[in-house]
Amino acid sequence: MMPSPLNGRDKFGWMLVFIAALMIASFLDPVDPAKINMSDRLLPISSEHFLGTDHMGRDLFSRILAGAQSTVGTAFLVLFISFIIGLPIGLIAGYAGGITDRFFMRIADAFMAFPDYIIAIILTGLIGPGLVNLIMAIVMVKWVGYSRLVRSVVISEKEKDYVQMAKINGASSALIIRKHLLPHVLGHLLVMVTLDIGKVILMIASLSYIGLGPQPPSPEWGAMLNESKAFFYNAPQLMIIPGLAIMLVVLVFNLMGDQLRDKLDVKNR
Repeated sequence: MMPSPLNGRDKFGWMLVFIAALMIASFLDPVDPAKINMSDRLLPISSEHFLGTDHMGRDLFSRILAGAQSTVGTAFLVLFISFIIGLPIGLIAGYAGGITDRFFMRIADAFMAFPDYIIAIILTGLIGPGLVNLIMAIVMVKWVGYSRLVRSVVISEKEKDYVQMAKINGASSALIIRKHLLPHVLGHLLVMVTLDIGKVILMIASLSYIGLGPQPPSPEWGAMLNESKAFFYNAPQLMIIPGLAIMLVVLVFNLMGDQLRDKLDVKNR
């Protein structure tokens, strides 16, 4: 059997290059994605408009590139904030145990009682549509999974011999958490974050599609789908292209998560 021309590291690197290029491409595009020109509305694909124009004459290719910054950038911000919240809560709850653990985990259980989408829809419906409110709603859903993952790893590790020896030698709780427990947690969290990016992108696009995310004329992929549904029969590319962009980016992030999980799995090594 012939070896694959790309090993796992090469594939992971190319995926990172693809995501980085997607995020910075709109800065290199000279066409303003918000520029309205009603005389050019619903133009087909041409040399001047690589993917045609939408119902307001805006260049679709430019809006797709700008939408990558809005959709993917928002997903990164949501996961970063969720990571910052979930990591210390999980560390404290898992290491302290007792009342502290029960307090934080009961809060987490309340959020996990319903599907993520349902809670996110309820929260955005209560606080109103908009990018900031969307981020707040999804963060309130996503931090729970990270805190529970960290807690489970900490509970598993804190009873092992090396942690007990550190306690006997007089190491403080802060030192044990930082030096011994945190390194075990970060690998698991990194894999979970990478696998979660695709889910968060779909959540952002879904909420934007039903009008609870960034509002027009923001070039967000879900909002673009919502704006274009009335023109599906006349210009189906207005819905097909943003849908393909969402599918491709989610697929790439899922593949990245699988690669990273296999790379960090001790059994595979």
